Amino acid sequence: MTHRRAVFTMIAVTLMWSIAGVVTRQLEAARSFEVTFWRSAFNALALLVLLAVLRGPAALWRSVRRGGRTLWVSGVCWSVMYTAFMVAITLTTVANVLVTMALAPLLTALMARVALGHRLAPRTWWAIVVAAAGIGWMYAQEVSGADPRHLLGTAVAFGVPLASAINWTMIQHSNRAGAPPQDLMPAVLIGAVISAAVTLPLALPFAASVHDLSLLALLGVVQLAIPCLIVVTVARVLSAPEVALLALLEVLFGVLWAWLGAGERPSAAVLGGGTLVLGALVANEMLGLQRRAAPDLLAKDPT
Repeated sequence: MTHRRAVFTMIAVTLMWSIAGVVTRQLEAARSFEVTFWRSAFNALALLVLLAVLRGPAALWRSVRRGGRTLWVSGVCWSVMYTAFMVAITLTTVANVLVTMALAPLLTALMARVALGHRLAPRTWWAIVVAAAGIGWMYAQEVSGADPRHLLGTAVAFGVPLASAINWTMIQHSNRAGAPPQDLMPAVLIGAVISAAVTLPLALPFAASVHDLSLLALLGVVQLAIPCLIVVTVARVLSAPEVALLALLEVLFGVLWAWLGAGERPSAAVLGGGTLVLGALVANEMLGLQRRAAPDLLAKDPT
């Protein structure tokens, strides 16, 4: 895969990710934990089939059985991300959830600083401060008397970037310990299974119509399983800052789809705070790319 093709593929991945909000708003009867259960169940089924085809059932089973603590903790983190995202979507606006999720790169950097002793560049510290101000701007409206469901939804949505930060920090720690890189793709499958199992009792009695099940199957397969597999291939070509920067398109696409397809017009607080958050993230990743590109240019042309 060429670099240009990887970029366009990553954009396609963000488009697939971004449909969750607008599709959820088209559901007829399924609510809250039932939505989460069916989405995770369809995701698990799709991943099981796809990974079995790509790697063979025996190899997949060996990866799960021999994965060890890192694989299973990663699976738990994925399950938290799956569950918190869908529950949050049923409680608050798509914009609130997506902007909150966009904090994942900065939370990961901050957690790596605390847990692993990674040094943070000044640009990253400034990005954290600006993004925190943006989130404070967004949430001030919710705290000051708006519908308490929105406040609860944004709080639940915060579990997504938090679990993501724990996941990637743990993986970095595992790799730094000197062990060979571990295949953690089965963790995505484990997370889907755990999410479906945990939410099943809370989803009963089922109320989803055939229309709802078709949409939830779309989310499980097209919005989760397929892009999760594609992004692994893309990450082999693009650098981590490039992936993080392109992933922010999910926020823009998701808010746009919810606005056009479900009539969810973002509030002034969400637009203002979200602009600060996304601006801080974009500036941080762009400066990081420039710093990484400079040594390469000097190596090619030392004059």
